[in-house]
Amino acid sequence: MKELHQYSATELSALLREKKVSATEIAKASLARIAAVEPTVDAYLTVTEEKALADAAAIDAKIAAGEELGALAGIPIAIKDNICTKNVKTTCASKMLGGFVPPYEATVMERLNKAGVVLTGKVNMDEFAMGGSCENSFFKATKNPWDPTRVPGGSSGGSAAAVAACEVPFSLGSDTGGSVRCPASFCGIVGLKPTYGAVSRYGVVAFASSLDQIGPMARTVDDVELLFSTICGRDPRDATSHQYTYEKAARDLKGLRVGLPKEYFGEGITAEVKAAVLKGVKQLEALGASVVEISLPSTDYALSAYYIISSAEASSNLARYDGVKYGYSGRRDAGLDELYFTSRSEGFGPEVQRRIMLGTYVLSSGYYDAYYKRAKRLQQMIAAEFTEAFTKCDIIATPVTPTTAFKLGERCADPVQMYAGDICTVTVNIAGLPGLAMPCGYDAGGLPIGMQLIGPKFSENRLIAVAKSYETAVGGFAVKEM
Repeated sequence: MKELHQYSATELSALLREKKVSATEIAKASLARIAAVEPTVDAYLTVTEEKALADAAAIDAKIAAGEELGALAGIPIAIKDNICTKNVKTTCASKMLGGFVPPYEATVMERLNKAGVVLTGKVNMDEFAMGGSCENSFFKATKNPWDPTRVPGGSSGGSAAAVAACEVPFSLGSDTGGSVRCPASFCGIVGLKPTYGAVSRYGVVAFASSLDQIGPMARTVDDVELLFSTICGRDPRDATSHQYTYEKAARDLKGLRVGLPKEYFGEGITAEVKAAVLKGVKQLEALGASVVEISLPSTDYALSAYYIISSAEASSNLARYDGVKYGYSGRRDAGLDELYFTSRSEGFGPEVQRRIMLGTYVLSSGYYDAYYKRAKRLQQMIAAEFTEAFTKCDIIATPVTPTTAFKLGERCADPVQMYAGDICTVTVNIAGLPGLAMPCGYDAGGLPIGMQLIGPKFSENRLIAVAKSYETAVGGFAVKEM
C-alpha cells in the first residue's frame, strides 16, 4: 500500500473523486513529506503551509457541496521561484529580489488557481535561471534525491528535486536552454519544454525573452499531460503566445519515423548515456516505430549561438534592476553611478554578472555584427535544418545531457564545462520546438539517464503519446526512495 505522497496527480485526482481521501489529507501528506526530506534535498525556498491547507479546505468544501471539479483540483504543486505568485515571495533565487512579493499572478498561476491546485510553495533555482546545476542560487544549493552529493540539474533543479523526492506529484519549471529537461534527466522524472508561444510568459521573470518557456515536470507522462493541457493556450497579455488547444494523439507507434542525428551521439556523450538512449530507441522500434539516420550539421555551433543570444537578451532584461524602483538597493548616499554599481555588484551573483557582461559586450557597437548578428543568422540555419529533418522523420530522439548528474561543486570553477552540458538541449530553444525528457536507463552508479524526444512546432501531443507508449512498455519510471 502506497503512502499518499507517493501517488501521482492522476491517481490522487481519482481518489478525490471517489471520496476515498480529502484534499486536506493530501495537502497534509505533502507538507509532512516536505518537512521530512527538506533537510536533505533543499528544494524549497518558501513553503506556503497555511495557504496550502486553506486552499485544500476550500476544495473539500466544494466537493461536499457537490460541485463538479477539474482533474487538478486539490493536487499539491511546487512552482519555480521565477514565476510570479500573488502575495507569495518570488525571488528568482537572487539577493536582488530577496524580498519581492508580487501584487499579481502569472498567467500560468491564474490558470492553475482556476483549476484548483494547491500551492505548497516556491522552489529553488539557479539565480535568474542562469545555470545548469542549481548551485548558483543566492540562498542554497539543491541536492539530487538519487544522490544528495550530486546536483539535480538546472536551472529548474528545485522543481525537479521536489518531484523526484515525492514532495509533490508535479511542478512547473522554466526552460531557456534545457532548464526543464536537464534536471528532469538528472532526477529521473519527465519534463516537457513546450513550443515557444504554447504557454504564456506573462508574469515570468525574464531571462532571455525569445527562448524562455514554462514547462511541466512530473513522475509520470499522464501528469505532465494533465498539467500542460491546463496551462497552454493564447494569452492577450503575451503577444508571443499562440491560440493553442491541446488534443490527445493516438498512442499507436506503427509507422512512426524516429530520427537519430549523428551529431548528438558523438564526442562528449558518455558511453553509458549513448547506450541507454539507443536502447530506448530500440524499445520504440519494438512498439512499431522505424529509425532514420539524419544530420543536423549546425549543432556544433549551437552552444555558441545560444550563449550569445541568451546573454544579450539577459543584459537587456536585467538592466531594469538598477536599485532605484525595486529590488536590492546599494549605496543611496552616493551618486547615481555609484548606486547602479553597488546595487548590481552586490545584488547579482557571479554567474549573472558574467552573462550580463558577455551580453553587453556582444551588443556593443564594435561587436554587434561580429557576434550577435551572426548568432541570429545561425539561429535561422538551425531552425531550417530541423524543418528539413522533419521531412524525413516524425520525431527526433537524442540524449538529454552528455553525462549523468555530476558532483556538487565539481564544475563551479569551470563555467565552460558547465555550459557544455547544454549541448543536446539548446537547439530546441533556438528553433522554438517542443522537447520532452524521460528516463531511459541508469549508469553504473544507479543514476538516471534521460532520453529527449523533439518534434515539430506544436506537436506536444505526439511527443506525449510516444512517451506514454514507452512508459507503459517499460512498466513505468522508478522513484528513488529516501
